[in-house]
Amino acid sequence: MKVALTNNKRFLSGLMFIGIGAVAIFIARDYPMGSALRMGPGYFPIVLGGIIILFGIWEIIIGTLKPDEVKGNWSLRALIVLPLSAVIFGILMEKAGFIPALIALIFASALAGNEFKFWEVAVLAVGLTIACVGLFIYGLGLPYPLLQGH
Repeated sequence: MKVALTNNKRFLSGLMFIGIGAVAIFIARDYPMGSALRMGPGYFPIVLGGIIILFGIWEIIIGTLKPDEVKGNWSLRALIVLPLSAVIFGILMEKAGFIPALIALIFASALAGNEFKFWEVAVLAVGLTIACVGLFIYGLGLPYPLLQGH
């Protein structure tokens, strides 16, 4: 089966990985690197960017050897709603706290799909919020306020 590279799912995802890895390395290029034992602020994004680039190269190779055609259409709603939900999360993190920001992120992200069901999203939001608070706030000890003022 002959698939054009512009319609090859794995090839395109490989290009995306390479782009994301390159941007991470570019942004962290001026940060002090440090060493594996005493990591500087540039160590993690540069190493992770390199690993992401390697995954991208792997995807391009596999996509070239075993082409898989992209099926379906682009969702304009998802292209607009998903970045906006990330912006809403960032704003609410400062203004309202971790819990309201996370609930808003989940609800806003769910609106990107065609099958939004309020009660399903509500149950998902509660479960994910409990899991994220447990993992990020209590497990990892990140200093985010759960609610503004607390």
